[in-house]
Amino acid sequence: MKFFQRLGRSLMLPVAVLPVAAILSGLGYWILTATGDDGNLAGVFLKLAGGALLDNLPLLFAIGVSIGMATKPDGTSALAGLVSWLMVTTLLAPANVALFKGIEESQVNPAFSNLENVFVGMLCGLIGAWAYDHFKETELPDALSFFSGRRSVAIITAGVSLGLALVLFFVWPLVYSGLVGFGEFILTLGPVGVGIYGFLNRLLIPLGLHHALNSVFWFDVAGINDLGNFLDAEGTYGVTGQYMTGFFPIMMLGLPGAALAMYVTAKTARRKVAAGVLLSSAIASFFVGVTEPLEFSFMFLAPGLYLVHAVFTGISMGISALLPVRMGFGFSGGFIDLVLGWVNPMAQNPWAIPVMGVFWFVVYFVVFRAIILRFDLKTPGREDDADLLEDEQGGVPIGGDKYAVTATAFLAALGGKENIVDLENCATRLRMEIADTSKVDEAALKRAGAAGTMKPGGQSVQVIYGTSVQFVKDAMERIITGQAEPVAAADVADAAEVEGGGGTVTAVRASALVRLRQPLAGTVIPLSEVPDATFAQGIMGPGVAIEPTSGEVVAPAAGTVTHVFPTGHAVALTLDDGTEVLIHVGLDTVKMQGEGFTTLVASGEHVSAGTPLLRADLSAIRAAGYPVVTPVIVMNDKGARIELV
Repeated sequence: MKFFQRLGRSLMLPVAVLPVAAILSGLGYWILTATGDDGNLAGVFLKLAGGALLDNLPLLFAIGVSIGMATKPDGTSALAGLVSWLMVTTLLAPANVALFKGIEESQVNPAFSNLENVFVGMLCGLIGAWAYDHFKETELPDALSFFSGRRSVAIITAGVSLGLALVLFFVWPLVYSGLVGFGEFILTLGPVGVGIYGFLNRLLIPLGLHHALNSVFWFDVAGINDLGNFLDAEGTYGVTGQYMTGFFPIMMLGLPGAALAMYVTAKTARRKVAAGVLLSSAIASFFVGVTEPLEFSFMFLAPGLYLVHAVFTGISMGISALLPVRMGFGFSGGFIDLVLGWVNPMAQNPWAIPVMGVFWFVVYFVVFRAIILRFDLKTPGREDDADLLEDEQGGVPIGGDKYAVTATAFLAALGGKENIVDLENCATRLRMEIADTSKVDEAALKRAGAAGTMKPGGQSVQVIYGTSVQFVKDAMERIITGQAEPVAAADVADAAEVEGGGGTVTAVRASALVRLRQPLAGTVIPLSEVPDATFAQGIMGPGVAIEPTSGEVVAPAAGTVTHVFPTGHAVALTLDDGTEVLIHVGLDTVKMQGEGFTTLVASGEHVSAGTPLLRADLSAIRAAGYPVVTPVIVMNDKGARIELV
């Protein structure tokens, strides 16, 4: 599974050039169509420019996989992938196969005419990556020292590629026949087969294996080459595009309909937070067809909904194949690719796609809303109260580079930089090997901006972030290698030792200042001194902390109790001026399961400043081995600072 996860990530590197090819080819087709002149130099120029990438896509896969699969790659691994590709494809060119067999070229098995495909490119890339990882530090005798280290990689690659060519000489005709048979079997099923493909495509998303399935139908692995034929306008009108068309209505409008359903079913107090996650994800899905941030927002919270989504995708694919509607893309089924492909000669009735999208928007909204409410699914904004409070602590500190901030928060939530064994990324995910997966704090990752977290097995951990994930990964690497420092915690008010007093203090906002009564007696310390990264780095929000001398916690100002943890170790209030405050007695005290804590108020109760909220047995906390330091956090204003009086 780890191997296939890395392979899926590696495939995204060459696939990333497809938007460029789509734009160039799309503009070229548009100019040629608009002018009605097949010889228009501008149109021909752009079309050829796009074809330069599309015609050499297998070569790009050989290089991209070699880079992506290698450990800490450099240009040497890319060169190794190129060497392997050139050797294999040259040796097994139809003219050379005819020479080896002593027959006429016309008698050569047609499988060899289709050898230059993405599948073989992937094999060559794997050879290049393997040779790089195993021989980049090879030491040879002095007489051959020139070929030591990285210079030996290409030599080893050439030798292994000779072996691959020999194996493919006998095996490729059989493999090719099997792939063609699978593709032909799906083709015989007509729209049903297309629907099955669409269903399986979505089911494989959580494993990251959908790329392998896509390669059979989108590229020239089994002779289908749906994507390549569409972009090159060399396919069969009315057929080409059937393995892509059905994605457009789902990605552009179906999933945004699901996002709206999740928003309207979210708890009132959580809709603002849910909207932040769902809106940006829906926009990405609509415009560019990047669906993972939205899909991962409910994939694990409500797996039944994801199964429904996979079924709907299959139905959309089947219906699109049944209707006279055809469209293709260079990247994914978003609005941009729809516009670019509109004038492609292979496009058929593209106007119907937005109409189908409206239908799927309604279906997704109605069905998702009904299922969520019927089964009380915990989609974004509907989490249980304990999870609700954790999410409302959300966000990362303001200030500095946003990716450095996110990277700092992610590293803390992943157990620190020393817990990261290997760090890579694909289009939307961080893919990591973690020394101790028990240290991974999924809630903290979500608060820091992750759309979801996956643990495929073993030490593998994936964090779904979005299309800017590479910048987060780069920032994490700079911190891990010491090239950059972690982002400092949010500024806090100057600490002072004061004791809690009486009175009727209410929250008074003056600029960013939040002035509160000290909620329990003790010494005030900066939040950065709390021995917990989530608090100390301001990930949950700005604030201060108290080393308590008494276990009675009182309201720091007039307000409403919004949540009391069942374990009694923390309480959250919304003050009369709207400020949301969390008082968390001790660290990791949730593990005490309420022992040593007495709750004195209930959620929804309005309290005055000084009203007792809960009592904690400090000696019991210490005896259990937990620190008693108590953070006081402002959860809904990252620029705030607290002053206790």
